[in-house]
Formats: sequence, structure tokens, C-alpha cells
Amino acid sequence: MSGVLDGLRVIDLGRYVAGPYCATLLAYLGAEVIRVERPGGGEDRYIAPLGDDAGGSVFMQTGCNKRSLTLKLGHERGREVLDRLVESADVVVANLPPAALEKLGLTYERLCELNPRIILTTQTAFGTEGPWRDRGGFDGVGQAMSGAAYMTGRPGEPAKAAAPYVDYATAALSAVGTLAALIEREQSGRGQHVEASLLGTALAVFNSHLIEEGSLRLGRQPTGNRVQTSGPSDVFETADGHVLLHVVGGGLFKRIAKTIGAEDWIENPDLDADSKRGDRRDMLCDRVQAWCKTRTSEQVLDAMAAAGVPAGPVLAIAETLEHPQVAALGLLKAVGFPGRDATVPVADLPVSLSRTSGGIRHRPPDVSEHSREILAELGYSETDIVELRRAGVV
Repeated sequence: MSGVLDGLRVIDLGRYVAGPYCATLLAYLGAEVIRVERPGGGEDRYIAPLGDDAGGSVFMQTGCNKRSLTLKLGHERGREVLDRLVESADVVVANLPPAALEKLGLTYERLCELNPRIILTTQTAFGTEGPWRDRGGFDGVGQAMSGAAYMTGRPGEPAKAAAPYVDYATAALSAVGTLAALIEREQSGRGQHVEASLLGTALAVFNSHLIEEGSLRLGRQPTGNRVQTSGPSDVFETADGHVLLHVVGGGLFKRIAKTIGAEDWIENPDLDADSKRGDRRDMLCDRVQAWCKTRTSEQVLDAMAAAGVPAGPVLAIAETLEHPQVAALGLLKAVGFPGRDATVPVADLPVSLSRTSGGIRHRPPDVSEHSREILAELGYSETDIVELRRAGVV
């Protein structure tokens, strides 16, 4: 079955997550993706290492379906090779600050001179305007500056989410922007520059809270897992673990009230709106906690499922890998290491298309695994390739 992006070539100059995973998503949809990295391999290959002789867990997710070409971009001949790649490509992905893009000759204006149909997709920490445009940053900085880390913790104890959602959401939004640019190119015949930023993504994800503060100036303080705008919603301790229950809207509120024997809540005028229930979250959550504490997690979850109240177990990472619903999704694929027999569970494309479904086709590439064949495709002779290797360019 062919992918929807079959025939498109993407040059991945990204590092870490936001750029590389954007390119990975395009690869899952069928695009040919060439990862360009420095000789010896990029630093993102080794984040969260999986052993002394293996790469890292981040690259195992962001490297699937790609080919690897090493290039010394600081060398004149390295930039010459990159220019040939750009001339042959449809998309260039690079999550680099504006100054770095300019230094490497990767501005949209220059790439457009090489290939007017090229789409340049870039991700920065803070955008390309403003006093922080040239600063670097990671996922956690976006969480912190958007207000999310402040509200996720408790008073005086801000907490960053363990899941790097800003990185991955930026990658997904970048992929959406790239797809939009590809569609527009079919009409205009020209490429364009697609820009995303970690801070922009973080602000978008946390926007409802910013809207509320900008409108009402409530100055909300963090309350851990307890939701402030509805209730009862929290992580509750059970007799053998923890579960998360989320209640929003009058219908769900009535269901949980009946389930735990709190029918007196239903006719209480102080609890007849989400905002009122949010204001009284401690009273509501304490009563649900007392009910949960005398039951196992399975008993609580079965009761909530029967009532139609959204709920789930708080799983340790190992438990997640063993959960039957996770297995039923079939999302985690066993992918091998370069040069090893072992496999690890890598998340496949988390959406499906009925006719042009994509996904993982092959493992992440070893460093420079495809350099020779890619250079040959670009018209370099065997003698040229030997010279480039001798010069340390590839």
C-alpha cells in the first residue's frame, strides 16, 4: 500500500525532537527522508542511551524510515553537497535559530534560489522576532514560560510535565503546516517558509487558561491534579493504587454523584454549574476520595465505566507496556537497533488513513549508513565519494 507522500523528498537537518519528529511524521506518510548529520552522528542520537553500544531512546522514535547522510556543513564541499540535495528535494526541515540558518546558508531566500519549489520548515525556541529570537530553548522552557509548569505543580513548587508535549506538539503542527504548504504549491508552483516555535506551541496548548486570566484576572494558584473549573476531577488513591477521574458538565456530575451515593449533590444549588463545582472542588474530591479508598482500582474503574464517567488507572511505565488496551491499539511496534538483534517498542503513526495508511517501514539508520548511495544518487562518482571521505566531508 502506497503512502500519501510517496515521491516527495525531505531533507532533515533537525536536532533533538521538534524538527526530527516533524520529518518522521512525513516519513510515516510515505515521504523519503534523508537525515543530514555531522560526521560521527548528531548529539540527539544518544539521548537516554539504551546501552553502551546503542543509540538513545529519543532517536529510536525520531529516526524511523530515514536514511542517514553525514556532512561537515562547515566545509565548502559539504555545503556544495547540501545544495545538490536541496535542488533535488521538496522540503527542508531545520530546527535551528535564525543566526545558525543564515550561517549555514539555509535561509529561505537562498534555498529558493536553488529550488523555487522548496518548502523550508523551521522550528525555533522563541520565534524569529523579538528580543529572545536568537536564544535557544527546550520543551521545558516552553512549559515554564506558558504558565503550564506554574499551574501543574503546587503553590511554591512548579512542576514540568514528564512528557515533552511542547516538543512533540510543535513537530505535529510543523508537519501540518508543511502539508498545507505542499497543497498550496500544487496551485502556485512555488514553495514557502513554514515557521513554528516551542513558545508559540506552548501558548496555544495552554491558551484557555491564558484567555481566562486575560479576561477575568483571577490570578489562579496551582492545585496539583485537582481541576479548578469543574469537579470532582483528581487523581484518587484506591485500596491498591491510583486512578484519575475527570468530571465536567452536569450530566457527568449527576452520574458520579449517583455512583458514589452522593445524590444530595444533584439538587444542591451550590453545585449546579461547573464553575461552582470547581470552587468547591476540595469538598467534592474529598468525598470521592473516601469512596475510592475502600475499593480496588479495578472496582472503581468498573463502576465508572458502567456509569459512563471518564476514568483511567495511573500506570507505571512498565504497566503501560503490559496494558491490554495499549496492546489492542497495536501502536507500539517492535523495532530493531542498528546492528543488534534486540527490539524496542516504538510508537507508530498515531493516526490511520483507510486507503493510504502509513507507518514504520524500517528501523532508524546507523550513522552515515546511506551516505554512499545518496551521494551516488546526486551524481557523485566513486572517486568523488572517496575524496569527500578522505577530506572528512562525509
